[in-house]
Amino acid sequence: MKLVSIISLSLAALTVSVTTSSYATDNQRRIDVDSNVVTQHKARINGERFSYTATTGTQPVWDDKGDAVATLQYTYYERDKVDDRTKRPLLISFNGGPGSASVWMHLAYTGPRVLKIDDEGYPIQPYGVKDNPYSVLDVADIVYVNPVNTGYSRVIENEKGELLSKDAQKSMFFGVNADIKYLAEWLNTFVNRNERWRSPKFLIGESYGTTRVSGLAHELQNRQWMYINGVVLVSPTDIGIKRDGPVKAANRLPYFAATAWYHKALSPELQAKDLDELLPEVENFTINKLIPALAKGGFIGDEEKNAIIKQMALYAGVSEKFVQQNNLDIPNNFFWKELLRERGQTLGRLDSRYLGIDKRDAGESPDYWPELTSWLHSFTPAINHYLREELNYKTDIKYNLFGNVHPWDRSNNKTGENLRLAMAQNPYLNVLVQAGYFDGATNYFDAKYTMWQLDPSSKMRDRLSFKGYRSGHMMYLRHADLESSNNDLRDFMLKALPKEGQAAKY
Repeated sequence: MKLVSIISLSLAALTVSVTTSSYATDNQRRIDVDSNVVTQHKARINGERFSYTATTGTQPVWDDKGDAVATLQYTYYERDKVDDRTKRPLLISFNGGPGSASVWMHLAYTGPRVLKIDDEGYPIQPYGVKDNPYSVLDVADIVYVNPVNTGYSRVIENEKGELLSKDAQKSMFFGVNADIKYLAEWLNTFVNRNERWRSPKFLIGESYGTTRVSGLAHELQNRQWMYINGVVLVSPTDIGIKRDGPVKAANRLPYFAATAWYHKALSPELQAKDLDELLPEVENFTINKLIPALAKGGFIGDEEKNAIIKQMALYAGVSEKFVQQNNLDIPNNFFWKELLRERGQTLGRLDSRYLGIDKRDAGESPDYWPELTSWLHSFTPAINHYLREELNYKTDIKYNLFGNVHPWDRSNNKTGENLRLAMAQNPYLNVLVQAGYFDGATNYFDAKYTMWQLDPSSKMRDRLSFKGYRSGHMMYLRHADLESSNNDLRDFMLKALPKEGQAAKY
């Protein structure tokens, strides 16, 4: 099936000027290896009205012999009538998982069209999309990339009709370093085809995507000789920077406090404080009191232990007995079940603003994740509708929001150290960390800690920044944070661009 199409989309209605598309006629369910559909659109973003072009397509992944072994589906947005694209940033966007498609940030954060959801991010019917007046498309072109087995991206058959073996697929695609290597090669081809070598380039990744873009910054510079201006880590993982022992246990407390505050589960004195006042207080306690206390283990003195228990209980909104029974180390799943147990409700993992109901109020962890079921409500119909109806990309291949990429090889994860090295090698390279206060999977204080540890020398401290939001893992689902997070991203990219004549040197 070869897809070639040009359509025109106004804000009010879809107008088809030329369209040709066909489904597979050989009874084979497969994606085209190399194809694209081009559509024309208009938008009003950041108060400015302009037209843009969307290209949805596939581009091959080649092996060392030059044979196509997979194809990646992408969507590429370019603002029209740009006089000098060498000065216009290219934002390269990945989600995580591993095994997650690029749908999340594409249809809810930076793209020109976003989900129809309420102001707090909950699904509403009829499902669909609407204009995103906060998208960063006004200042940067954007490409959303789906790694192998996500979205429409797939491993493909060779001339003999054979796929790579499972072992070969794993070694080439499904691991920390394999993922980075083949995606860097793919991006080289994409930049070549779209003539973007001279443009400033930014990488943005969410969740496991932060591992991916941290490694890509180094791989692109050192294997593709493609230098990056900025890396954005949204709800980051540990990127290979360890947070074990007392640090791992203690770093949960600020997230616990934020969540308890949101659900009005704190004492009247703490509840009366604004989150911006409360969290620095909890963070200070965590760094200066809780980590040292946990480091003492079973040899902590009774007086100190009791004082820590009392303060932890106050900040986390749980009983002192609950803290004591967990030896000052409260597992996340216990907290998600315990905080609102008396109300008969459980908390979401990726966004603890979301509430669930279990079969039994007793137990140690929730039956399901209410935030994920809510998101799948919204995203699944929206992305299928959007790609097919608005971008005119039609195929019988199923769009994988979550694809099979396991077992994933997590060994030799040096992505954080490689990001530090990439920054050291490249004086232009800046890093922004974005995180939601109510994210229990990749909590915001872990994100801060990772940023603090990224450059122990502190010599690049002025190129590292953090922004927090009153929402969860996908902080942009809350309308107020959709606006603020895009504004923060826009400001970051513009400030990261070197001044006229500024050389890349120390």
